[in-house]
Amino acid sequence: MNTNLKFYLLTCAICILLFITILAPYIVPFDPYEQNLASTLQAPNAIHLLGTDKYGRDIFSRILIGAQTTIFSSLFLVIMSSVFGSLIGVICGYFGKNLDNLLMRITDIFIAFPGIIFAIALVGILGGSIFNAILALSLISWPKFALLARSQTLVLKNSLFIKASIINGSSDFKIIYKHILPNILPILLTTATLNIGTMIMEIAGLSFLGLGAMPPSAEWGAMMSSGRIFLQIAPWMILAPAAAIFLTVLLFNLFADVLNDKLDPKQLS
Repeated sequence: MNTNLKFYLLTCAICILLFITILAPYIVPFDPYEQNLASTLQAPNAIHLLGTDKYGRDIFSRILIGAQTTIFSSLFLVIMSSVFGSLIGVICGYFGKNLDNLLMRITDIFIAFPGIIFAIALVGILGGSIFNAILALSLISWPKFALLARSQTLVLKNSLFIKASIINGSSDFKIIYKHILPNILPILLTTATLNIGTMIMEIAGLSFLGLGAMPPSAEWGAMMSSGRIFLQIAPWMILAPAAAIFLTVLLFNLFADVLNDKLDPKQLS
């Protein structure tokens, strides 16, 4: 399939997903938090498309509402960590010397710890909540963007057009804003897009462990956690949110792959 066609199809799919997520409170067929003990653990049927949970809550409605927490938290996390990390990396790569040594040593400290273990430990100390999960994951996510931006900046810094700009008297801010950032943006954008799927899984993972979103939140990982003890008698309780995570991560990963091809024509070969 043509790269442009794949790009437009995946872009449309993501836009539809985000549109549905935004409108979720207005289009859910049932109140996702209303308990109905007369309808507990119903298998998928014409009324409840994905069945009900142990409290009789409609799982389809909870999947739609849960998308807001899972997807929007992941998007916010990726934007925050990519912007902060990229700025640190560009500053280190461009100015170098003592500032580079200081900031890179701080980056090395965060990289030295296994990321998810550090996040679990931090959330365990701070207490389980979606805010603390985002905070912990942001601390382990920005170094990869810092290292990537720094390495790209070091290459560009020694290029002829940057040296020509310096000779012409361009300020450091102008060189960074007009020459360095536009040239490193494609690889940063691709990396950030690919990171969305990772963040969705990690946020869901922390919630599954009871360290992220707390009940009765309809976050996908928390829904899987509450459904695991009913796997034998009501597998839809865990399969529905698991499928939502899988399909969403797959969609963003496919989009990142096509975006990489579109922004880097050399990859088309």
